[in-house]
Amino acid sequence: GVVYNYDEEGIHKDETGWEQCISIPLVQPDMFELLEQWDKLLEEFSVRESWLPHRYDEEAHNCYTYALAFINSILTTLGKQQMSKSEFTEKFVIPHTKRASKYLTLHQELTAKEFYIVPLPEQEKQC
Repeated sequence: GVVYNYDEEGIHKDETGWEQCISIPLVQPDMFELLEQWDKLLEEFSVRESWLPHRYDEEAHNCYTYALAFINSILTTLGKQQMSKSEFTEKFVIPHTKRASKYLTLHQELTAKEFYIVPLPEQEKQC
């Protein structure tokens, strides 16, 4: 897909360069109709004056602010309460980064050492 991001040069829409990122699912299974509108809503949100390059501030108005503001605009559209930075971080960012960190640590250990993985006896029967 396309990754929207915001930096000192403004909004970018990248099709490559984000292969090492963590994808955090935000849309609940009962909200699939929102997925159909997602790209349109994101495009409309991204052309707002708030996201012009000169408004960028590394500490207070950055890519994280952009992502959270978009999410909050969706929540408002759905009639739901907006999230603070700390609430979003605790509910979505931290759990996924912890999981990714565990995976990366395991991957590093497995690639640094030679391992031979064999199926358990009950798995051999299924093969």
